[in-house]
Amino acid sequence: MGDSVISLKNVHFSYENKEVLTDINLNIKRGIFMGLVGPNGGGKTTLIKIILGLLKPDRGNISILNQSIDTFKDWNRIGFVSQKANSFNKGFPATVFEVVAMGLTAKIGYFKFFSKKDKEKVMHTLQLVGMEAFAHQSIGQLSGGQQQRVFIARSLVSDPELLILDEPTVGVDYENVNRFYELLNRLNKENNLTLLLVSHDTGAMTKYVTDVICLNRTLHFHGKSTEYTSLSEHELSKIYGHPVQIVIHDH
Repeated sequence: MGDSVISLKNVHFSYENKEVLTDINLNIKRGIFMGLVGPNGGGKTTLIKIILGLLKPDRGNISILNQSIDTFKDWNRIGFVSQKANSFNKGFPATVFEVVAMGLTAKIGYFKFFSKKDKEKVMHTLQLVGMEAFAHQSIGQLSGGQQQRVFIARSLVSDPELLILDEPTVGVDYENVNRFYELLNRLNKENNLTLLLVSHDTGAMTKYVTDVICLNRTLHFHGKSTEYTSLSEHELSKIYGHPVQIVIHDH
């Protein structure tokens, strides 16, 4: 956990002259499970897009895996699961195996045949997320929680060093949300996978993450999960800009 996976220094970003992110300084070390929380419109998705190289900041420096983002090319080392994965077209004509295999195209290229080793890699990754029994089932026939496991497998099959998840539990029922978090927790602990999870469900998420970032245009908190959960409702309300009620999920 010593070296940095993501480093942002004095990062600013504006949309149409309105500053959305102000002076962001952030260091995410290898092996941690980081939760990113904050109010709607606070800049969480913008920050993720900047880390993924989809948006360029107005100023500031960004390093990914100890390389400047301006020269970083190994994007297969970064996995990403978006909230839009939950609205996957149920009529999409692909099996679970085929969806996960799509995650290998960055490594082997498009229009290439999958080798025996590639196919074994796909099945191993499905086994990792507990979905190997569904390999030849249509992706559209799965529940929302099962689909999210498949999308995680698609991101994991290329052996990323960092997995970023943007509101991945939207539309997933409560029971599967907890299973989902337990899966992420296991991947973090057993595979030493660095995770950055964006979520509004702080009550459930903070039971699993090791560290928390609270963002509302600027970073208001960056520390251990236990420190974040000890903040009072008054302190959280000041950060969020509106009254906040703490809800603890213990069942």
